[in-house]
Amino acid sequence: MFGDGTPFVGLKGLFFLSGPDNSPATGEAYRGVYSSISWAGVPLLAKFFFQLVFCGTAATIVSGAVAERIKYISFIIFSFIMSMFIYPIVGHWIWGGGFLSKLGMLDFAGSTVVHSVGGWAALVGAILLGPRFGKYADDGSIKPIPGHNLSLATLGTFVLWLGWFGFNPGSTMSADPQAISHIVITTNTAAASAILSSTITSWILLGKPDLGMTLNGCLAGLVAITAPCAFVDIPSSIVIGLIAGFLVVVSVIFFDRIKIDDPVGALSVHLVNGVFGTLSVGIFAKEGVTSFSTVNGLLFGGGLKLFLIQLIGVLSVGIFVLLTSLITWYILKSTIGIRVSLQEEIEGLDIGEHGNSAYPEFLIRKPNISFISVVKPEEVRK
Repeated sequence: MFGDGTPFVGLKGLFFLSGPDNSPATGEAYRGVYSSISWAGVPLLAKFFFQLVFCGTAATIVSGAVAERIKYISFIIFSFIMSMFIYPIVGHWIWGGGFLSKLGMLDFAGSTVVHSVGGWAALVGAILLGPRFGKYADDGSIKPIPGHNLSLATLGTFVLWLGWFGFNPGSTMSADPQAISHIVITTNTAAASAILSSTITSWILLGKPDLGMTLNGCLAGLVAITAPCAFVDIPSSIVIGLIAGFLVVVSVIFFDRIKIDDPVGALSVHLVNGVFGTLSVGIFAKEGVTSFSTVNGLLFGGGLKLFLIQLIGVLSVGIFVLLTSLITWYILKSTIGIRVSLQEEIEGLDIGEHGNSAYPEFLIRKPNISFISVVKPEEVRK
């Protein structure tokens, strides 16, 4: 991902075979020809671990869209291929000195590199898998299958929100107090404003302020601000969040209406808002808000140039990930299969795929009457 090579793939240092740090030594992110990690003055292992978690994030995005009907082994194999080949190639294009980097595309912390990549792969997987049993009736009506524990979902959202304060500010890869403090605020305000707009939108469109939509609104705002967090001012981050919160609600409704079953709204959060966040750089970028921001977007006198560059990046990544994911998913479907049996799906994947019950206390056990009538209580205790 970060090695010297062609504009399309890094070659030098592949699997660390050519030395410890083979990213272009002359590059400087967002300021020079390259957007390589070599400019960061932190130890190699720190760079590696930080980027490793980004790669893992992209892979886990897929899990939400294919949940409750995918074979565990198929998901493991797809995650391996995505992490080893699909993600690093896209990452090289934008962060490793590849052709999109040289073109001038900006994606500070990964609205495209991480979230859109995961979203495009998830889209293909969800389509090839098909919807969960009972999700769509024969008459075309949609039957909601709500999550069973909104308390855990809320806790998980707060964990992610906190994690984003490492995700975005950490991408400075330096102790830059001004940039870090600015990024923390733009990240937080986008999330907060997206919570408000998603709650209001769901209240209007669904009749109730749906908590699931509120939680996904928070994540949508975080995804949307991930690319522009270092390039936009604070008022712009609020607007980006408001738009993201609206988009995630209408997107969830849209995917349901075209019968693409996405149990957790991963496509709406990560794909739709990953694309929006990347394009918003070309609209809201403002020169000088941090040391990383050197160009203006459409609303600040920069014209369409940056927006068109961002659009080229979105389309290039989308086409590549769609094709590679389609090939990977199709091979898996044609060989080992990707979907569990109907009986296994109805009983629950925890039983069929893992040999366990997630909630054993709810299993109905028939008591052994003869045992109970013969054995004395004190003997049972022994």
